[in-house]
Amino acid sequence: MEQFNYRKSAEILALSASMTDFTYKKHCHEEYALGVTLRGIQQYHLAGSLHSSHPGGVMLFNPEQYHDGNSYDREGIDYVMLYIKPAMFAEILGKQELRFTLPIVYDKELAQSIYSLNQAVQNGADSALCSELLLQLAHLAAHTEIEAAMRTDSAFVQQAKEMMYYSLGQVLKLDHISQELGLSKYQFIREFKSHTGISPYQFFLNCKVEHARQSIEKTKDVYSAVAECGFTDLTHLNRHFKSVFGLTAYEYMSQLA
Repeated sequence: MEQFNYRKSAEILALSASMTDFTYKKHCHEEYALGVTLRGIQQYHLAGSLHSSHPGGVMLFNPEQYHDGNSYDREGIDYVMLYIKPAMFAEILGKQELRFTLPIVYDKELAQSIYSLNQAVQNGADSALCSELLLQLAHLAAHTEIEAAMRTDSAFVQQAKEMMYYSLGQVLKLDHISQELGLSKYQFIREFKSHTGISPYQFFLNCKVEHARQSIEKTKDVYSAVAECGFTDLTHLNRHFKSVFGLTAYEYMSQLA
């Protein structure tokens, strides 16, 4: 049985999920994602390698790290995940950007901290308690397996991303972007994918879905998200939204209502 429960408190998004047959398509999030596998074996591709998280495994994703995800077998998996904005970690740990260095660690204290914060958000705990639990989690994570590092995007990739960010309500104009960067369309596609591991179209679509989620959280209006993010209709948004979050945009809105 596939089940995806999202709740949000103190700007922390918490997911509690169970799944057997569902497979996440390749995607990324603008936030840090920290999760714990509770049952089964969770598999995903990250940075060109296949990773397996067994029970107790703490999964660590940096912002804009592309990955997919599925259960190893028909026994399925149970897991929890937290999505935390980079600015929140920066406020707690200092202004320097942080990067996780290992995709999976087995640390009982860190796993319990993630689980406790997830449960607090899921159960509607006071935002003050959630903030305190986040503070504890951030410091535990900082001493577990994180190193300070600057983003490694080349200047041209960063410029391309910014151009796409500012045109999310439109169709992707590869000819225009590549011309601005002084590349042919196919040179641009090849170079972008070699730097990011994903095509410009996949990146652009992922951004549209992410911003649709943010729009839904702010306005509680799925149709506004459809228009704002340039989807053809609600069916179009729902199809892509479910491939990233496991449920439709309307179901997500209903859970956060």
